[in-house]
Amino acid sequence: MTESSGEFDVVVVGAGAAGIAAAKHLVSARLAVKVIEARERLGGRAHTVPSGLGFGIDLGCEWLHSADINPWTRIARDLGFTVDETLPDWGRRVAWFEGDAAQREWQEAMEAFYDRLDRAAQDGEDRPASSVLEPGGKWNALLGAISNWANGAELDKVSVWDYGGYDSTYLNWRVIEGYGTVIARYGEGLPIELGTTVERIDHGGHNIRIATNRGELTACAVIVTLPTTVLAEERVKFSPPLADKVAAAAGLPLGIVNKLFLRLDEAGARELARESDRHLVGALDRVETGSYQIKPHGWPVVAGFFGGELSAELERDGADAMAEFARNELAGLFGAAIKPHLSPIAASAWGRNAFSRGSYSMALPGHASDRKVLAAPVDGRLFFAGEACSIPHFGTAHGAYLSGEAAAIDAVAALKAARPEDSPNRTAAAWRGAPPIPAGT
Repeated sequence: MTESSGEFDVVVVGAGAAGIAAAKHLVSARLAVKVIEARERLGGRAHTVPSGLGFGIDLGCEWLHSADINPWTRIARDLGFTVDETLPDWGRRVAWFEGDAAQREWQEAMEAFYDRLDRAAQDGEDRPASSVLEPGGKWNALLGAISNWANGAELDKVSVWDYGGYDSTYLNWRVIEGYGTVIARYGEGLPIELGTTVERIDHGGHNIRIATNRGELTACAVIVTLPTTVLAEERVKFSPPLADKVAAAAGLPLGIVNKLFLRLDEAGARELARESDRHLVGALDRVETGSYQIKPHGWPVVAGFFGGELSAELERDGADAMAEFARNELAGLFGAAIKPHLSPIAASAWGRNAFSRGSYSMALPGHASDRKVLAAPVDGRLFFAGEACSIPHFGTAHGAYLSGEAAAIDAVAALKAARPEDSPNRTAAAWRGAPPIPAGT
């Protein structure tokens, strides 16, 4: 985009999963669309990078959660990617440590916890999720570690209504070529301007004016898919101000979750050959621990996953500190002799990323209802989308997709309800009811 103004039916702010999904629908409706993305790449918090070993690794989202209802599953297959339907063995981590009897005991305690969480999500006060822990429970530390990975925050910082309201089909698959690769490929060909940062959205006039670091655009409607951290810090100014949106975003901060990939040398890969695609937890008796994928897809790597305050601390200390923490925990699992066989490949630092300031949203206690507030349209022409706007699928790429598509559907309906002469830049085809462009094009 050059230093000039443009006129569009809809401007989409952000080219992550939500923005791409929204733009696809808008293009299929034959509207004049522009997508603005601050990064120099597509995908947002979905990001596949080369490993240097002949395959890509996902520093962002990796799992096709609820794969049977996840639209990215179909999209990945339609685009020719390979969906690995191997289910994770997350539920067997205790058995590896302490045997089947302990595994059954853990399973019962976990199911009881989530039953209490579900009941609390349906009635009573929206309080911290830690309030439904069994006092002095043997498995409380592991339940807390899971919250760190699932929410990016400790149980006492998470809304019981929000955590209990998450909906899953418990079918989790992966894309061999990378989830981030799929999302970025799906966005190819859309009218996207990279390296373009939105500074102000003026929605007080007849048309909406969007000021960026590379010029100004005007539009009849805008779909905002920015992370809650960006909105809460008011790094994009709205005029007139949107105090309720800022407050809602502040109630839905992004938890801190990070990944680390360690290469196994040839001897290390042989040593862990029997552990391929196994998931282990660094320790069962503390919240501050990592989750580890051993040789995912049989690759000669170990992937570490850290959440909450531990992840934030490791991020502050740097990738070397994260790698040393992981090597020490893995030494506790497999013996000290494994450490020399592990060398770092790549690590994420989503909390320090200027465009996200975190990984995925979680609701603070008392703020579960903020998701609905954040997602609500303003005056039928300013729309909001992203994983934080999804009540049942927050924190996921498919939640982002579904919210982006829903925002686009609402925007199209609002534009069609207006008189065409009110917005002369609107394409004639949109008002003739022209057949939609296939979504896969």
